Amino acid sequence: MYLKLSLLYKRALTNNISDIMIPLACIERIARKAGARRISAKAIKELAKTTEEIGLEIALEASQTAKHAKRKTLFRKDIRLIADKG
Repeated sequence: MYLKLSLLYKRALTNNISDIMIPLACIERIARKAGARRISAKAIKELAKTTEEIGLEIALEASQTAKHAKRKTLFRKDIRLIADKG
């Protein structure tokens, strides 16, 4: 199972910028909320790509945590455990 997840992770990381799942408007809103007054389109795309990479990594590790606990459901505590660890 771990090999299958790592292959999905590698495939997700090699996707080109047009495969971003998070809407760019949401990413721009996050940047503005963080204090950016102006942000370029390339910066928004890069932030979206980075956010997805980090989110995918956390989700994969949390999924392994849930599986180790003999659960199929991913809980908030799994995400918190991995996010706080990193």
